[in-house]
Amino acid sequence: MKHIIIKEIYLDKTSGKFNDRKLFKAFLNFPYRLLKDDKMFVPPLYMDEKNTFNPKKNPALEWCDFRIFLAFEQSGNLVGRVCAIVNRKANELWKRKYVRFGWLDFQDDTQVVQHLFSALQSWAGKQGLEYMVGPMGFTDMDKEGMMVEGFDTICPMAALYNPSYYPVQIEKLGFAKEVDWVQYEMPASQPIPEKILRINNLIAEKYHLTIVPEMSKKELAKRYGYKIFSTLNKAFANLYGYVPLTDKMIEFYIKQYLPFVDKKLICLVVDDKDEVVAFGISMPTLSKALQKSKGRLFPFGWYHILKALKNYEYIDLYLNGVSPEWQNKGVHSIYYAKMNENYIKLGSKIAIANPQLETNQASQIWTKYDSKVAIRRRAYIKKID
Repeated sequence: MKHIIIKEIYLDKTSGKFNDRKLFKAFLNFPYRLLKDDKMFVPPLYMDEKNTFNPKKNPALEWCDFRIFLAFEQSGNLVGRVCAIVNRKANELWKRKYVRFGWLDFQDDTQVVQHLFSALQSWAGKQGLEYMVGPMGFTDMDKEGMMVEGFDTICPMAALYNPSYYPVQIEKLGFAKEVDWVQYEMPASQPIPEKILRINNLIAEKYHLTIVPEMSKKELAKRYGYKIFSTLNKAFANLYGYVPLTDKMIEFYIKQYLPFVDKKLICLVVDDKDEVVAFGISMPTLSKALQKSKGRLFPFGWYHILKALKNYEYIDLYLNGVSPEWQNKGVHSIYYAKMNENYIKLGSKIAIANPQLETNQASQIWTKYDSKVAIRRRAYIKKID
């Protein structure tokens, strides 16, 4: 039997620094080393990973506590990692005593996984928590859900990747399905059904809805940035584990995401008061660029990413949402048809959606088109002993 040593990393909220910066760096770098020979692995952007754990960058850390656990062999070789997260707002809102686990990576070794979750469970039990659930992040805007199907599909940059042995090892520990997310893939330039176009025109006319014309990123952020995320808050309010974004978080995500938005790949539907009732945001896939750059912007990663942003062949359907009061009026079809029209003009071939709860039928407009479920991912749950 191997001798596994667990080391713990925590953030001192007074100083804003980690108890061991060297270990934290090892935590961030581990998946890049573990999965470097996996051709399907899409490295996350290292800078974003680092900023997620920075209380000066990520407002969610104001109400989230976390501990990081690293598993080492006796030789000193790092073989696994996991982050335990307590989202106090989520637990209060959903009346649950959950510890989330995220940033989970490990060698295909049952002992390693057992030691990681033993440490996580021990820490969570001392906090009075009752269930472990994940993979999940600090907020719903973080990556979540372990891949259980679709290992032959390259993931969009905003979704987790894991080898096929991950769910096997998790289930050995007694974790069971909590919820599933699905990701649809479809021909991006498929013809828009005439019936859908006709109905869309009738809906827009009946409810006095219009599509916002193209504008600069700066103008988009200033005029509609807050409105987009306010609509997202309302649209996601009843979805699994969601906690409404605060004003500070909305400001954070406006700065993080909107600078990358391509005006050709965003559609906002507004009412006669210029309020955003529905939106769809997509972007050229950066997966291949991140693979080439190994998740780093420097020294030459920026070149691969900038080049990818000008290639519309493959599209990631990044975010979409409809205000609850409009969800049963067919408004979701308006923004997707417009985006579909742009994909045709740009000569796009394939589009893949980000994870969507399998129970959230309101957002799965792709089922009305030629599409298939390409990836299925799962949040697992287990009672703390």
